[in-house]
Amino acid sequence: MAKKQYAVLGLGKFGASVAEELASTGADVLAVDCDEERVQEVSEFVTCAVCADVCDSGAMASLGISNMDCVVVAITGSLDASIMGTILAKDAGVPYVIAKSKDEVHTRILEKVGADRIIVPERESGVRVARSIASGVFLDFIELSDRCRMVEMPPKDGWVGKSLRELNLRKKEKVNVIAIRRGEEIVPLPDPDAPLSKNCNLILIVDRSDVARLIK
Repeated sequence: MAKKQYAVLGLGKFGASVAEELASTGADVLAVDCDEERVQEVSEFVTCAVCADVCDSGAMASLGISNMDCVVVAITGSLDASIMGTILAKDAGVPYVIAKSKDEVHTRILEKVGADRIIVPERESGVRVARSIASGVFLDFIELSDRCRMVEMPPKDGWVGKSLRELNLRKKEKVNVIAIRRGEEIVPLPDPDAPLSKNCNLILIVDRSDVARLIK
């Protein structure tokens, strides 16, 4: 299976954390900023780090933005750059564009220019956003500590119809199931002998080092 390709435009604290976390999943990551120092700081983590103006359509085209599976526009310092980065990514045919917003007005503008998802960093961390992008599986992802993560995900096909006791996920997948969600209902400490339904979601605790393997 071909590697996923992502671009992160804007390498402040939020953008840099998104880029680094995406790269840790094994994806190809293009990181872009107009600040050479910021570019250098992430260059050791990502596939390609480039100093460029995201408002320059020619520069964006030459970097292959149209080939990306997802673009994250992590810019709030310049409204023009945020808007142009979003527009250029959508015009290039990128299927999923995520944009960072600083306030309600900014959010409304990003909605108008076609952002598929809008992030307010005070509500969502860069790591959490990156993992939700990369997995395509996790419905939620929360950092509990440097090593420990809590994720919500539907059961894998091979898990449906089997009980937690049969699956023995703690041993086989190195995860702990702490609850099951059925619609709006959350059932803590679920019955280990009840078969899993395809309509439920599992809430798991997993070590950071095991996250990439869990989503395969």
